[in-house]
Amino acid sequence: MFETISLNTDSRGVTTLTLARADKHNAMNAQMIRELTQAAERIGQDTNTRVVVLAAEGRSFCAGGDLGWMKEQMAATAEQRAAGARELAGMLGALNTLPKPLIGRVQGQAFGGGIGMMSVCDIAIGVPDVKFGLTETRLGLIPATISPYVIKRMGEPMARRVMMSARLFESAEAQELGLLARVVDADALDTAIEAEVKPYFSVAPRAVEKTKRLIRGQGGEISQAQVEDSIKALVEAWEDSEATDGINAFFAKEKAPWAS
Repeated sequence: MFETISLNTDSRGVTTLTLARADKHNAMNAQMIRELTQAAERIGQDTNTRVVVLAAEGRSFCAGGDLGWMKEQMAATAEQRAAGARELAGMLGALNTLPKPLIGRVQGQAFGGGIGMMSVCDIAIGVPDVKFGLTETRLGLIPATISPYVIKRMGEPMARRVMMSARLFESAEAQELGLLARVVDADALDTAIEAEVKPYFSVAPRAVEKTKRLIRGQGGEISQAQVEDSIKALVEAWEDSEATDGINAFFAKEKAPWAS
């Protein structure tokens, strides 16, 4: 049924949701966004699933937005851009409110929307010597739709540190920023994931769901108004001439006008 992701549940009730566009560095396009939303809905209703692992094929965890999707956005109307942003926001919201524990297995680099995917996990574990970044401002865009989840995870001071400059950072700083809970050697990653999975077999599933909902509420639930503001901000950024200049320069493999 799915083409851009895969879904597998083992006999213990561990469901692995895998990004499966390795040849595109698991960059998100409209189809992947829709399939992730559908998968989240299915997992949420599956009484056999005790815990979910969000994983990815290939060398990259998620490179953000797909280049083909970006070209489509350049030609789209404001209404079409808003609809696309709303679908992305809906997917992130579905994963964020998943009534199961969500553990991120970050085996490679992540940029833009990939940072958003890490931010909706209850815990994410990664490997050393990979790069991360919120690189949208290099293109004249902004990390808008993912911002409620990224800022919620990092906190405002940490978000100010990396969301504006688009600088790249490595695993140790990703841990310091709160994106990764732990950094382990690649050959120890599966063992570390299993260590997070195993405790869930000794706790009551409905109590886990209620506790997760309680945490979100007590910590300040992300509101629909925040989501709508992020969508509006992204559409406005696309309408700015900086976005046109930055994206055209990117595809032409040239420096943007502001780059030195």
